[in-house]
Amino acid sequence: MTHFKLIIVENDDDERFFMKEEFQAFGAFEILGDFINGDTLLEWMKEHPVDLPDIVLSDLNMPGKNGYDILSFIRSEPEYAHIRVVITSTSSVISVREKCLAMGATDYLIKPEIFVDYGAYVKEFYQKMERS
Repeated sequence: MTHFKLIIVENDDDERFFMKEEFQAFGAFEILGDFINGDTLLEWMKEHPVDLPDIVLSDLNMPGKNGYDILSFIRSEPEYAHIRVVITSTSSVISVREKCLAMGATDYLIKPEIFVDYGAYVKEFYQKMERS
């Protein structure tokens, strides 16, 4: 089983909690941190240049720097460009997904309707990361 270093960026405390629990329970992810928005993520990345994640899983809509901002920043900085960025959102609007992919997202995943149901989401996430 491949293991990935993961960072979660999600502004909703409950949702972030349930995401973390399922990713930890799955056993293939080392969670380096969880952040409430892109501002706190980018500050952490600048302070920890030798402990960068393999994957950033970011909510799309957040106060402060949002998923688009995170994606733009990571793709524009050579020292971060190798990091996979997966955008997640409740939005199933195709144009939003296409915009994220055009900006360099590794993938775009729709959140489960009930945030306590992240088991299948994490399994799908893992399978996609293992293939990419």
